[in-house]
Amino acid sequence: MTIQPAAPHRDLDTATSGSDPSEAARSDAPAEDWGPYGRPLFNDPDARALSRVGVVDVGSNSVRLVVFDGAARSPAYFYNEKIMCGLGAGLSDTGKLNPKGRARALEALKRFQMLAKGLLKDPLTVVATAAVRDASDGPEFCAEVEAATGLRIRVITGEEEARLSAQGVLLGWPGAYGLICDIGGSSMELAEIHDGEVGKCVTSNLGPLKLKDIKGGRRGRKAHIDEVMASLRDQLGDQRDRLFLVGGSWRAIARLDMLRRNYPLTVQHEYRMTAKDVRETVKFIEKGDLEKLRSECGVSSARMALVPYAIDVLARLIKTFRPKDIAISSYGIREGLLYEQMPDRLRQRDPLIEAARFAEAKDARVPGFGKTLYTFVKPLFSGAPYAKMRLVKAACVLHDVSWRAHPDYRAEVCFDNATRANLGGLKHSERIFLGLALLHRYRNKRQGTHFEHLYDLLPPEKQKEAEILGKAMRFGAMLMVGEDQDIGSLRWQPRKRLLHVELPAASTALFGEVAESRLMSLVNTLKAEVRVTVAGTRGALLEKDARD
Repeated sequence: MTIQPAAPHRDLDTATSGSDPSEAARSDAPAEDWGPYGRPLFNDPDARALSRVGVVDVGSNSVRLVVFDGAARSPAYFYNEKIMCGLGAGLSDTGKLNPKGRARALEALKRFQMLAKGLLKDPLTVVATAAVRDASDGPEFCAEVEAATGLRIRVITGEEEARLSAQGVLLGWPGAYGLICDIGGSSMELAEIHDGEVGKCVTSNLGPLKLKDIKGGRRGRKAHIDEVMASLRDQLGDQRDRLFLVGGSWRAIARLDMLRRNYPLTVQHEYRMTAKDVRETVKFIEKGDLEKLRSECGVSSARMALVPYAIDVLARLIKTFRPKDIAISSYGIREGLLYEQMPDRLRQRDPLIEAARFAEAKDARVPGFGKTLYTFVKPLFSGAPYAKMRLVKAACVLHDVSWRAHPDYRAEVCFDNATRANLGGLKHSERIFLGLALLHRYRNKRQGTHFEHLYDLLPPEKQKEAEILGKAMRFGAMLMVGEDQDIGSLRWQPRKRLLHVELPAASTALFGEVAESRLMSLVNTLKAEVRVTVAGTRGALLEKDARD
């Protein structure tokens, strides 16, 4: 994989997670194929070329190998290994890479190259950031690595680093807008994103390893941070939108914020904080025992040692740019390198939907039935916004991918997978909605699971919507025979509280007592009347009123 300059977005007729359905419907696929979501692209030759890609990020603090696999638009981490080398430790004083860190990094890269030979068809892509580009012996180190491993390290500029981090965020949030802040060991980069495009990119020396060497203690460090932040503010101007935080030090602070708040879902991607949260967490860290906090939130000793420096930067960053909210991104440079290779029509796709389709094709008993099921349940959500319907679509496509789990645990497996999976484009509340819908696909009641402490991340009315979706899928799945078979239709009249089910004559035999029981569970949740008819005939197979 080679790094190419970012291409301008031209093909805007495929759906993004923030698009309006009327625009998204102008897909490259016929409307009858997939409606507003377009034909799946994971088997497209351009996407298949990205189905397994290896990237190494030689940072100032760590050296990490990631092998991506699965649906290119929402890749899974097939392999992920990090070595905390500290290449940039002491760089400000010596001007050179840390000798011990350099030796550790070389050994790590030897290991990664050997792993890559067994895991990948194509060579690893290796990039190095601030420590290697700033050190006087950086070129010597790159030559040593190439001689020992054959790996060629591309040393990227600070501006390139900012752009790649921004593209990593776009991998998870198509159409996102705001300010990206990527903190490494020796530098901190900022980049603007608007409407899925990367704007201004700037770099600074506000990495924790550099700040450790500032004279004058914390007072001197804060004065330096203030000076640099003012310069960044002059270069970027007003930034009042969302702030996306990329980098290990930010993720460590997010873990501490979760600990302080006793937050129940420890997935870091899309974790949200406010300026007030950050101020409270600054106090929490200052008053706490760092070693005790470290053990409680699972942060490594090397990472925790940098937190006091990073939190000073974050506090000033928020005071300077005053973002409307703050989101943690687990995606950064490595994901940005993958995004760099994507054809534009793949970039514009919704990562959640593409990942769901990939899972369905790989694991469902009847791949493709999710599309039929989505059409079947959609009338229950008439008029719902695009943000809701993409979750309905994802749930329908994923409704059968966990069938191999033991029946006693299938519902909980579905919930756990949905809430903790590596999926882009999902807020935490949306993870809970998707998890509850899939839980109710296999189970009528959500009480009595190991996950009840997570339900409150979703408002009660949304929990009920997820239950309705899950029970509708549970009933619809009883009519599943093949991918393209007509399973009938639902017509929901909310004012009359009437659910009309029309079955095709050829499928009448599928409406047995278990199917009727599942239908009535849905009707009871809707607090409605139900009427079941057969297409082309008069009279009703079933008429009941759950309100009686």
